[in-house]
Amino acid sequence: MYAIIKTGGKQYRVAAGDKLKVESLNAEVGSQVTLSEVLAVSDGNELKVGAPFVEGASVTATVVSHGRHDKVRIFKMRRRKHSIKSAGHRQNYTELKIESIAA
Repeated sequence: MYAIIKTGGKQYRVAAGDKLKVESLNAEVGSQVTLSEVLAVSDGNELKVGAPFVEGASVTATVVSHGRHDKVRIFKMRRRKHSIKSAGHRQNYTELKIESIAA
């Protein structure tokens, strides 16, 4: 059984037992999080697709940790102008462990 969920403006395909890193959520480590924006649910034989969300479906996950991704380097250079701009960015994330999918 798997589900397609939406969180943080992105879509993820999840199954029970999966670990995934999503955009930062405001939740404590070890707490349960219910993700109610379920776009599709499949039990292996049948696929339920929502319009836009599946009615009554939810995914329960546990917050494993919070952290920051690796640094992404931004480098801009204008040739022949003696102009260089360099920066970096680290995005925050929340790591979730999917416990169950309720259809």
